[in-house]
Amino acid sequence: MPGPGPHIIYTLTTGIGLLRLTHGRFSPHHCVVYPLNAFLGPDLGSFAQWITEFVLNLGGGFGDLAMRIVHDPFLYVLVLGLPLSFSYSWLSNWALRRRFLDSGSGVPLNRRQCLLLLAAGSLSHFFLDHLFEENGHSSMYTWILSTGWWDGRAPINPDAVIVVGLLCTSLLGGFIYINRVKQGESVITKSNRSLMLILSIACLYCLWCASQIYWQDPPQPAIGEEADLGVLYFLFVYFFLPHSLCILSLNSRDESLAEISNKQLLPL
Repeated sequence: MPGPGPHIIYTLTTGIGLLRLTHGRFSPHHCVVYPLNAFLGPDLGSFAQWITEFVLNLGGGFGDLAMRIVHDPFLYVLVLGLPLSFSYSWLSNWALRRRFLDSGSGVPLNRRQCLLLLAAGSLSHFFLDHLFEENGHSSMYTWILSTGWWDGRAPINPDAVIVVGLLCTSLLGGFIYINRVKQGESVITKSNRSLMLILSIACLYCLWCASQIYWQDPPQPAIGEEADLGVLYFLFVYFFLPHSLCILSLNSRDESLAEISNKQLLPL
């Protein structure tokens, strides 16, 4: 599975990109907490397993239990989310007061922001783990591939052509309609409506795939041999969702503007 390097480089690079795009609303404090929870987060179970077995020589019972509980994209957040969010918020405040790490806005991370970053880091951790561990035979990767058709050449299904064509046409056509030249609607309003359109079409697309794979007897290919159901689920949970959580953790615009104003008032 990926070691500390890929986890930290992937999430820290993402954090720096968000920092630049948001003009500091995703602060250096965000950029530290997010990668820490992508690497140290779910792998705390691995560290506990290693310490109990090889350092303390206590056997693998406790370490195995910690590994099963903590090394999970959702249990990590449910079990350790609250205590760690308090700890990271305190550390953010300490680092800012001691001038150890600039926050850009002059405000430390609160517990809500830390919890969002903790969840984002956990999901980003498994974005790499599910793809690159167990010699390509992880349970998640195996399930993704199982939603495709690998029993010879996929038979032609006219219903799939009609349904998928209609959904894709509706998605592109709806996006163009929402973003047409029209007075009185802001870019934010149009983007929110576009996002709702994408989520709606994606749900219908997944529903179609699931109906063909799990509700038909015998099962038949949903979209030729493509594993679209598994791919869409994986992208939503382990790619789009963590980045959305990072965006939700942004500092408020008022805090950023106040910091800019304070800096402009400082004497040269």
